[in-house]
Amino acid sequence: MSALHERLAEARDRFVRAGIPRDEATLDAEVLARHVLQCDRATFLTRGRDPLPSGFERLFDSLVQRRIAREPLAYITGHREFWGLEFDVTPAVLIPRPETELIVEEALAAMPVRDVVRRIVDVGTGSGCLAVALAIEFPLATLVATDSSTAALEVARRNCSRHSITRVSLLHTNLLDGVAGPADLIVSNPPYVPDGDAQSLPPEVVRFEPAAALFAGPDGLAVIRQLLDNAHRCVADNGRLIVEFGFGEEAGIRQVAGHTGWIVDHIRPDLQNIPRVAVLRRSS
Repeated sequence: MSALHERLAEARDRFVRAGIPRDEATLDAEVLARHVLQCDRATFLTRGRDPLPSGFERLFDSLVQRRIAREPLAYITGHREFWGLEFDVTPAVLIPRPETELIVEEALAAMPVRDVVRRIVDVGTGSGCLAVALAIEFPLATLVATDSSTAALEVARRNCSRHSITRVSLLHTNLLDGVAGPADLIVSNPPYVPDGDAQSLPPEVVRFEPAAALFAGPDGLAVIRQLLDNAHRCVADNGRLIVEFGFGEEAGIRQVAGHTGWIVDHIRPDLQNIPRVAVLRRSS
């Protein structure tokens, strides 16, 4: 066994002892090694028997220690893929997740003629992954991306620059405060975890990701209530509001929508068939 493969096997076993599932542990060890070596997977596979470069073991072990402490891989490497694009991430923002890509898919389905979409608002933008993806998919649209965290907005700013997106205006505000309409699309991946669920979350989430971007009151709907209540003044007559929500919250979403003057066009499930994204339009 090569020195590299020995280091990978040792790291994998340490991850498993720390409570990380074995399949995930194997992949994590490889990703961290590739990060240290600064190479893609194809190159990594061809270099598997090469001598380890100077300094590899020290740096690799420092990253392994962070992962053993259950720090998310994306925070260790500083990036995560979303919609086929690479995004900078820091502990100031939620790590982009595959289910949030459903918002982009539903935006494209709701607005199939992309050139008619001229204004989009991304509420609680975090890393800016939704704003950047939508700016690319809707080439004539200008976007406003809001967040209450200045640190998150700085990450979003870097990601807009990384992808050469100049049509996104970043606004430090709460939800839609100070945002003018009308917008063809309003999208949001808001906080939606009930406060009482904190102890059931993986340590990667509850210890490291920003609590303000996760938790939203006893039922997880506090922020969504506020968003739906305020979004009427910003959405165009034929526009759509597309919102991600959590496990077991579909009935609550439908109730909040009814109370705040929205019609639920449909609910989109994720790959586990869990209701995940609501597409709404104004009832009047």
